[in-house]
Amino acid sequence: MTDIPAEDIAALIRDKYEGDTHADLTADLERLAAGEPLAYVIGWIPFAGARIELDSRPLIPRAETECWTERLIRHASQKFGDEPFALLDLCAGSGAIGVAIAAALPNAQVSFAELGEAHLATIQKNLDENGIAPSRVAVRAGDLFAPFPDIRFDFIAANPPYIPAARTLDASVTDYEDSAALFSGEDGLDLIRRIATDAPGHLRQGAELWMECDIANVEEAVRLVEAGGASRADIRTDQYGRPRYLVGYYA
Repeated sequence: MTDIPAEDIAALIRDKYEGDTHADLTADLERLAAGEPLAYVIGWIPFAGARIELDSRPLIPRAETECWTERLIRHASQKFGDEPFALLDLCAGSGAIGVAIAAALPNAQVSFAELGEAHLATIQKNLDENGIAPSRVAVRAGDLFAPFPDIRFDFIAANPPYIPAARTLDASVTDYEDSAALFSGEDGLDLIRRIATDAPGHLRQGAELWMECDIANVEEAVRLVEAGGASRADIRTDQYGRPRYLVGYYA
């Protein structure tokens, strides 16, 4: 059996078995040895103060996404104070971004748009487990903005597929995570092109688009967002100092 890091075993006991050191880990260790991601074996992951279940096996939320989500929470709190605001979690997957924002900011009205209908139950479970009232959220399936055709938002937060099709990823990713949530055309920008073009029609005056991008295409993503109608777009770095996401501003 492949050696499994001690920290992974400790996390498994802590997070799946609530610290029970006598739990039978045989099946779990076999899954880990085969290369399955630890988050799927445990079944949930902490994310920006929220507990995010992974029942439908959506894309596993990454630390880089958590970093900019926490920054967005702070920014939205400073921008709106206690005033209500509306946010769309686009390409929502597990709903991690929107759930964390809704949990942290009780004045946030959060909508979730996700193409994969199987993930809607996971998003709803995450909302319920984090104590978010149904009156504050809307969860709908559909292609990009189609589920919310006539609604304008103060923020769009998006972690769309953005990896170029020819890129080779680790087997623990490609063998277990949904390729549709990872890859987006030859240059990785197919979905980002559509978001850049359509976002202005779904944003209020003074609104912002926060969107994760590939390090290799973030500069082109900025150009697309500005060409699509943003007054400007800025590249932001992640916690490792790498250009990871953009913020588009709409006057």
